Amino acid sequence: MSTTRQPAANSAPLPVAVVMAVVALVLGGLVTAAFSPYAVADPGAVVRWGLPLAEVVRDVSMSAAIGLLGLAAFIVPERSRTDRRGLACRLAAVAAGLWATAGGLAVLLTFGDLSGTPLTSSAFWSQVSAFILSLEFTRVLVINAAVGLVVALGAAVARSRATTAWLFVLGVLGMLILALTGHASGSVDHETAVNSLGVHLLGTGLWVGGLIGLVALRPTLGVDLGASVARYSPVALFCFVAVALSGLQQAWIRVGSLSALGTAYGSLIIVKTVALVTLGFFGWRQRAGLVTRLRGDPTDGRAFARLALTEVGVMGVAIGVGVALSRSAPPVPDTAPNPSRVLELTGYPDPGPMHPLDWLFAFRPDWLLLAVAVLAVGVYLAGVRRLHRRGDRWPLGRTVSWTAGWLVFVWATNGGPDIWGRLMFSVHMVMHMAVAMIVPLFLVPGAPITLALRALPPRKDRTWGPREVILQCVHSRALQVVANPIVAAALFFVSLAIFYFSPLFPLALTTHTGHLLMLAHFLLSGYLFTWVLVGIDPGPKKWPPLMLLVILFATVSFHAFFGVIVTGMQTLIAPDFFAALHLPWLTNPLQDQVTAGEIAWGVGEVPTLVLALLVAKAWVKSDSAEAARGDRQAERDGGAELAAYNQMLARRRASTQTDERRGGR
Repeated sequence: MSTTRQPAANSAPLPVAVVMAVVALVLGGLVTAAFSPYAVADPGAVVRWGLPLAEVVRDVSMSAAIGLLGLAAFIVPERSRTDRRGLACRLAAVAAGLWATAGGLAVLLTFGDLSGTPLTSSAFWSQVSAFILSLEFTRVLVINAAVGLVVALGAAVARSRATTAWLFVLGVLGMLILALTGHASGSVDHETAVNSLGVHLLGTGLWVGGLIGLVALRPTLGVDLGASVARYSPVALFCFVAVALSGLQQAWIRVGSLSALGTAYGSLIIVKTVALVTLGFFGWRQRAGLVTRLRGDPTDGRAFARLALTEVGVMGVAIGVGVALSRSAPPVPDTAPNPSRVLELTGYPDPGPMHPLDWLFAFRPDWLLLAVAVLAVGVYLAGVRRLHRRGDRWPLGRTVSWTAGWLVFVWATNGGPDIWGRLMFSVHMVMHMAVAMIVPLFLVPGAPITLALRALPPRKDRTWGPREVILQCVHSRALQVVANPIVAAALFFVSLAIFYFSPLFPLALTTHTGHLLMLAHFLLSGYLFTWVLVGIDPGPKKWPPLMLLVILFATVSFHAFFGVIVTGMQTLIAPDFFAALHLPWLTNPLQDQVTAGEIAWGVGEVPTLVLALLVAKAWVKSDSAEAARGDRQAERDGGAELAAYNQMLARRRASTQTDERRGGR
């Protein structure tokens, strides 16, 4: 039945979508060219009109490539007689190729825009080759275009679902790096601006890309259109909320007041807000009515086509206006008029000396990390609630432990340890110990993987939902390698020494990206090390408790040795940073470094003792379980194992007595 209805319903969407996208690109380019200032000089008509169009083409094609790969890996059902994943990968390869091409062109045009040099100038190409990688702005764009090329080549040869999923992840990372460009790269509130722009890019990319992918794949979906739209709808809702909240935060950072909405930048904010509200309305209609309609008649794609094409058009305009905003001067200047040395190096003003109560009550929100903690707790509680609604029980202690771990994380990354940890090595070490050693002690007993596997429904159409992705990770060869206790211990300690005695430490102190990567590494390496020792979630086979205790005490000994080395050093670690701060309330950074070494040496004692007790408890519990198993076996077979053992002893005793009698003769 579905084959007789599809041709008429599927003949128009893709061409119409292309036409609407082209119209959106032109509108976005016109708006951008009309509002973009030139700080150095006018680089000429090619740059003036070509750059906004190249950026919009890059953003749309990047979203399409990511959306197609995401649909193929996680949403669209598989059928034995169709090659939807192959088609999605081929289309993604084309989109990613366009992404790489437009991204490369945007690099050249952006350099011309920054330098005020027309492409026809004889000095342009020599300047490009000399400076394109030395400027952070253009270097980020080069990385983005290179990721597009890798995704294009990978998607062209991708065959397995795992490869498709990894290409999707790589594409998302390539998109997120663009958060380091635009006004976020030079904002006074730099970290908040970068965080919100990254969330905005992620939400927009997944939203736009998923919808474009559904439009492109609709001719092959047939009866699976309803299931695909139903799975995409919650993703679209999440993206809408993320885009709305991050966009509101971005607008407030740039505009600063309601009166500034009357400026050219404010007008663009209003246009984008109208587009976002319109998209929200269509998304609500899709979730409220379209999914139900497609469940009744999965092959009816006309309603979806009308809604999707309208959304694609509005999205195109929103992307065009977003490019215009990234290249327009906001009412609030990007840089402070007279920045201090502390502000230049860290992105934050000098908080002054730290008082004892600041350890508990000081708070400077990092909205990204705060949102991560809130989502982690919220999703966990939603899983517990799902278990309770179907009559299953979940230990309250695990929920409390999980929640407490994220509360400690929020304190360490939003409170006093983070505020003064950016300036004082000793306070930074407290933050490090909290994130790497204390937080995992609470998170690991929460057993999040076990909860997810019990709460998430399995899929039966060969797609990877959240539960299937977790199972793939748990049983992957990569996890078997890193979850080896020796490897986990090496990652925990060796990376510690490499981080602090290399340029990675000053990079984490002076850049937002380095700071986030540092926190991610501290948390993940600490979680992995704790998990292989006392984790109760499924994974690779556990080692004997005695071996785990040996590895634990060896690792902690190395950790203490690191603290001793830092305590005895006569030179500053990261001297270009700490010596350049010139803090009036911290006159001896070297003594503060000695304190940091003492903290690294001493703070690890309590977590180590707790881990040792937990390993010993697991040891006793395993022995008790083995004894109980033996008792149950004895009840079933009447003690056959013990009887066989006694018979063996009797035979040995009889044999020994016989040998003694023969020897006596």
